[in-house]
Amino acid sequence: MERQKEEVIFKKNYSIQSIHRAARILRAFSRERPQLSLTELHKLTGIGKSNLQRLLSTLVYEGFLQKNEETKLYQLGLELLFLGEMVEKNSSLLAIAVPVMKKLNESTKEVVSMSIIENNERKCIYSINSHYELTALIFAGQTSPLYAGASAKVLLAYLSHQAQEEYLNKKDLEKVTENTIVSVDALQSELRKIRRQGYAVSYGERVRGAFSISAPVFNSFSEIIASVSITIPTVRLEDYHIPSLVEQLLEGTREITNRLRPSDS
Repeated sequence: MERQKEEVIFKKNYSIQSIHRAARILRAFSRERPQLSLTELHKLTGIGKSNLQRLLSTLVYEGFLQKNEETKLYQLGLELLFLGEMVEKNSSLLAIAVPVMKKLNESTKEVVSMSIIENNERKCIYSINSHYELTALIFAGQTSPLYAGASAKVLLAYLSHQAQEEYLNKKDLEKVTENTIVSVDALQSELRKIRRQGYAVSYGERVRGAFSISAPVFNSFSEIIASVSITIPTVRLEDYHIPSLVEQLLEGTREITNRLRPSDS
């Protein structure tokens, strides 16, 4: 019993706490904040400066962070790039989805992206750039509310009724743009429509001037695990036949879903 108690204390006071703190440090960096000082990291993470300095030194030593000795600024290290490449190559979802997404990108010439739910938010995990100079900026790691935009609404629509209710009861719906749905009744009606038709559409609900369509990807238990989206600047939308885009997208997500399911053999 005493040994078990010691193990619990060890996990509580060292392993879990330290890993959570390290994760908070790494997640503090973003495209908008690629370099951060000790003071900025302290403000963003809430970690005390003495503990923060020790964690930063360890992360630099392990290659997860780099430190510019002249500016004293930190940035993400190359070790994360190597690990990210391993994840991409070995993830069954991405290994199956990326070739299909590339075909969609080649046929539409527009941004094609994949998103998942993480911490009750929509998070992009892979994106292929548009062939055009005028494009929506969507990148891996980008997050947004689950109620704003096509990629997010699809993920929310295919959650269980209980999970949807829990999310909507806890989340205040705030406008991201003037087109964001912020009425719970209107959003619930939209989610039912998405399930009926099998895809979501957004006209500037998350990004002004962007049109997007998104469809679900399911696992072998018919649970939603991701959404795939095509995003087009509205000024170029008249160049496309939207029903054809929808059909291409649905064919793509069905292919990914079918390949994720084990064969009967």
